[in-house]
Amino acid sequence: MTESKQPKRVKKSVYEAELARLQAELVTMQQWVKASGARVVVIFEGRDAAGKGSAIKRITEYLNPRVARIVALPMPTERQRGQWYFQRYLEHLPSTGEIVLMDRSWYNRAGVERVMGYCSSDEYRRFLHQTPLLERMLVEDGILLVKYWFSVSDLEQERRFRSRQKDPMRRWKLSETDVLSITKWVEYSKAKDEMFVHTGIAEAPWWVVESEDKRASRLNVISHLLSLVPYEKTDPPKVHIPPRPPASDYERPPREENHQIPDHAATLVKPKE
Repeated sequence: MTESKQPKRVKKSVYEAELARLQAELVTMQQWVKASGARVVVIFEGRDAAGKGSAIKRITEYLNPRVARIVALPMPTERQRGQWYFQRYLEHLPSTGEIVLMDRSWYNRAGVERVMGYCSSDEYRRFLHQTPLLERMLVEDGILLVKYWFSVSDLEQERRFRSRQKDPMRRWKLSETDVLSITKWVEYSKAKDEMFVHTGIAEAPWWVVESEDKRASRLNVISHLLSLVPYEKTDPPKVHIPPRPPASDYERPPREENHQIPDHAATLVKPKE
């Protein structure tokens, strides 16, 4: 167990201003990826409740979902369990001009599957052997592969779990498997350490994101991602908006003939006195 560092939190005003600046840069980066035909894969791993999902949300908030895709796969089907382990992940890799952000990835085998006994020792050892080979092939083929590990203390993780439990808007994010990470903290730590040793290759190293302060971690990971992509400012083609021609030969049917949804918003407006 470790003590929560409780760092000084980034002020909200500072955070929002810098986040807006970084998100504008992400849009510029996206335009370069599309124009240049680059392929980018960003893997987000880490402790449960460490802030991976919220970081992905801020990264993709203003990006084109046709260019920047989030991949968060469910449990494998019976058929997928009979495939080569990496097969169901590889079909989601980017084509030219695409960015793929993986909210967890093939590293499930090195983490939850290893700790919870969902894979055999042979499958686990095979994974540690094959992963560096696979990732070197991806990089050799021209894919920019970035791997982030979100780190959070045991006390802060438990605080976030309890916060989720009380919040009806976020309760769905809390599962029995998540809660088990409290009692298996050391096992997950050992699994992470071994994963780093075997898969932290020069072509695709692990980058650790300290996430005691979620605001700071979001700013840090976006800034770092931008520093790794060799993007240049690429202005999109200027779109000419023509003048609207008069609708002289069209008369709109009466609105009453349509199925209008109830005006719920009007019930929230106070009448003028």
